[in-house]
Amino acid sequence: MALLLRPSAPPPHLRLLLRRLLSAAPAPSRLLPAPSPSARLLFRPRVVAAAAAVPQRNGVAARALMSSTAASDAMQEKRVAGEYTAANVQVLEALDGVRKRPGMYIGSTGPRGLHHLVYEILDNAVDEAQAGYATEINVVLHEDNSVSITDNGRGIPTDIHPQTKKSCVETVLTLMHAGGKFGGSTSSYSVAGGLHGVGLSVVNALSEALEVTVCRDGKEYRQSYSRGKPLTSLSSTRLPDESSSRQGSCIRFWPDKEIFTTTIEFDFDTISSRIRELAFLNPELRITLTKEEDDAQVQHNEYCYAGGLVEYVAWLNTDKKPLHDPIAFRKELDGIIVDVSLQWCSDSYSDTVLGYANSIRTIDGGTHIEGLKTSLTRTINNLAKKSKTIKDKDISLSGEHVREGMTCIISVKVPNPEFEGQTKTRLGNPEVRKIVEQSVQENLTEYLELHPDVLDSILSKSLNALKAALAAKRARELVRTKSVLKSSSLPGKLADCASSDPAKSEIFIVEGDSAGGSAKQGRDRKFQAILPLRGKILNIERRDEAAMYKNEEIQNLILGLGLGVKGEDFKKEALRYHKIVILTDADVDGAHIRTLLLTFFFRYQRALFDEGCIYVGVPPLYKVERGKQVHYCYDEADLKELVNTFPSNASYNTQRFKGLGEMMPLQLWETTMDPERRLLKQLTVEDAAEANIVFSSLMGSRVEYRKELIQKAASMINLEHLDI
Repeated sequence: MALLLRPSAPPPHLRLLLRRLLSAAPAPSRLLPAPSPSARLLFRPRVVAAAAAVPQRNGVAARALMSSTAASDAMQEKRVAGEYTAANVQVLEALDGVRKRPGMYIGSTGPRGLHHLVYEILDNAVDEAQAGYATEINVVLHEDNSVSITDNGRGIPTDIHPQTKKSCVETVLTLMHAGGKFGGSTSSYSVAGGLHGVGLSVVNALSEALEVTVCRDGKEYRQSYSRGKPLTSLSSTRLPDESSSRQGSCIRFWPDKEIFTTTIEFDFDTISSRIRELAFLNPELRITLTKEEDDAQVQHNEYCYAGGLVEYVAWLNTDKKPLHDPIAFRKELDGIIVDVSLQWCSDSYSDTVLGYANSIRTIDGGTHIEGLKTSLTRTINNLAKKSKTIKDKDISLSGEHVREGMTCIISVKVPNPEFEGQTKTRLGNPEVRKIVEQSVQENLTEYLELHPDVLDSILSKSLNALKAALAAKRARELVRTKSVLKSSSLPGKLADCASSDPAKSEIFIVEGDSAGGSAKQGRDRKFQAILPLRGKILNIERRDEAAMYKNEEIQNLILGLGLGVKGEDFKKEALRYHKIVILTDADVDGAHIRTLLLTFFFRYQRALFDEGCIYVGVPPLYKVERGKQVHYCYDEADLKELVNTFPSNASYNTQRFKGLGEMMPLQLWETTMDPERRLLKQLTVEDAAEANIVFSSLMGSRVEYRKELIQKAASMINLEHLDI
């Protein structure tokens, strides 16, 4: 079954991996974002200015004396300068406050905030679909870096608003907290993701230009804006008779270059990921995404999933071995709708739980996630004891053991959701938890009692997880009891730094003793630590917890970094270093080691990515000597650009570094470790679902998907770039 309705297209997971692995960008677009100029995260030791010398009297600092008149004058001047009157209070008209502090509304002024503008308009269109009035949404990424989003819903009202005396279109586009989703008898939406009435107006305020087109009542209405202010009045024209029934809204906007700190460029894959989620969550909705260049379509995808969450779970588990068909159920109570789909896989040792509220992804969880996990653990334990699988009353399965290998999607529709902030990352409604717990307990119990074979498979998987945890208990206790503050508990190969402040300390995880030796000699011992690894670490995607804790290299990482125990709450204050830099050779083995480390961090302590602690160091690939001048190039493009600056008859020597061990300590410091000159990439996870698929496909036990990936990508490879 083709998940993306595009003729002759390869499977979605392969397209995802191809985009990740074969992109010309330095790093994948979401899991490893390419560094912008601001992404060069440089560490600069604090410079404290020396205090002015103060004369001493008998070893005691002399007190500066002034006459009472001088003191009084100085105090008076200070009072005048520090006066706080009405003249000091700024009143920002209309949307000026949004332009003054954009980060409060869209999270950042970088790529994430830029794409958030699209999501705000897209969520409004989806709200029309959730209300039952829209069936299709079209998103177009235009060549001029503008975006247009069109739906076939009811269209924004165009009549005069009784309070503002302006058209309703202008009201919702220029005033904060103006919308039809605040609930109550006057609300036009029973369920909506946009609740604060600021999304559309924020996009308008942060756009250099915005055009709105509304079709309703047999007319087409148009109006133009710039930076939140109307340029034209709302005009209308009568639609032809054949299209007089057409209705809906179209918003096209051009982001403001004065607001956004990076190049304004929308990423097709990033927006595609969000649209795919919305299509899974709204089975009756069809969404298209098109990218245009030179007035032609260069990319076009359609998303429509009649199976809803069941298809979503199946898509996430494409490259895994499921123990059973996806379980799905729905419950509606007091206006709240709960949809759940879940599935366990035999070859997975971690869980994936994604939560949504009114089609908004709740990254930080909330009451619906808490209710799901609590009820799931209780229900499985009750069924285990009822079936006599667990006979000892003192033994019970923990939530971690129950959820091992489980993929679960929970989507709740709440009439009056309580989100934290405009970005809506956590749901706070306490009544949702109770309904979710009740729904999971009733429906899961009924299903598993009717399908005892599925119950046996789940219990077997959970008990194996429990046995693995008990087998690894000694190692876990070793990790837990050894204080990271004691030097005796640190790995023998770790060259620690002098600083005891984790916020100022950084650690380089390097490949092998040779590179470790150069790094130890070239580092700044004040704040830089070095941990050499012996070969390739264990691939924890294919191994259980017991094997992981028994592995020496994994233990060194856990102890050296202060990661604690898997499954326990992450504590950033327990980390020994807040900057963890992966530094490997620029070859195939180096890439493999880097991927193994990323797999370990993602599966063992994903919060490291959320806290911004994981970095990748970028060593130079070439050294170019011309006379007494030495240049370092990080890729082929850098090398070509440098060579083009030389005269045609210039004589120079080019050296390609095969590994970090070849570099002298001073070279390694100058190019890779010096905070003033190095290039670091900070790794973040913007889409947990797709990141999960990437790790499962690349590092999982099923070979056929990687084989298919290689076959599909063979024609796209430049043979000159192969490291053979």
